[in-house]
Amino acid sequence: MSVLVNKDSKVIVQGFTGTEGTFHAQQMIEYGTNVVGGVTPGKGGSKHLDKPVFNTVKEAVEKAGANVSIIFVPPAFAADAIMEAADAGIKVIVAITEGIPVKDMMQAKHYLKGKNVTLIGPNCPGVITPGEAKVGIMPGFVFKKGRIGIVSKSGTLTYEAADQIVKAGLGISTAIGIGGDPIIGTPTKEAVEMLMNDPETDAIVMIGEIGGNYEALAARWIKETGNKKPVVGFIAGQTAPPGRRMGHAGAIIGGADDTAAAKMKIMGECGIHVCQSPAEIGETMLKALGK
Repeated sequence: MSVLVNKDSKVIVQGFTGTEGTFHAQQMIEYGTNVVGGVTPGKGGSKHLDKPVFNTVKEAVEKAGANVSIIFVPPAFAADAIMEAADAGIKVIVAITEGIPVKDMMQAKHYLKGKNVTLIGPNCPGVITPGEAKVGIMPGFVFKKGRIGIVSKSGTLTYEAADQIVKAGLGISTAIGIGGDPIIGTPTKEAVEMLMNDPETDAIVMIGEIGGNYEALAARWIKETGNKKPVVGFIAGQTAPPGRRMGHAGAIIGGADDTAAAKMKIMGECGIHVCQSPAEIGETMLKALGK
């Protein structure tokens, strides 16, 4: 069993024939991901990268059996693409697009309520189950198969954590890049919960950043449920001054609990093994596992 994506996932690419969609679809196919086609309105019936192009997601679901979608649609249309995928019955939607207006995401998130769908992102690197499926933009060669799950707000730190874990002689079960926008489909706690419930994951790396309360909520949930698996945590933005936005749209210190120091304190109090630097992730994980 894996989390969200595996070798049986039937993946489509929304925005398939665009520059970004083409480049990353090619990388995903080369990795071995089961890409069954893509969607570009008006180009249905043609072929791209030797895969069928459909006019709508509904058509891709009906004709190719698609159950996972990755979205490379420009920001102005991306929320509509998310809702179209959900409406067509896609079970896992990975929205890579950065810069989707907050108002659009509020509507999309509301639309997904009550539907049997998991949205990862937007503004995220995607999801990878090493050796099975890469539904995202991450460099696949960094990730080696193993039993450590990763949940991260940051794309580059997802890759750094994976590299640290692999160099420590361990490997990755599934890595989930949840995205750094103020409104995302799957917050930290929900992603951590998936990995806690995954029998093929022995421990978790949780990477957060300044802004919002996702990490605090996840840490308290981990403690409340009895710290079932070791969790190693890192928070980016330790030197950020109050009121400064860093990188992601959601990475802004709005109150005392939004700082890196406050989040790290809460995580430590909840039994999480907190790293001061991403360079310590592999070594801290070995200690957490008693190796």
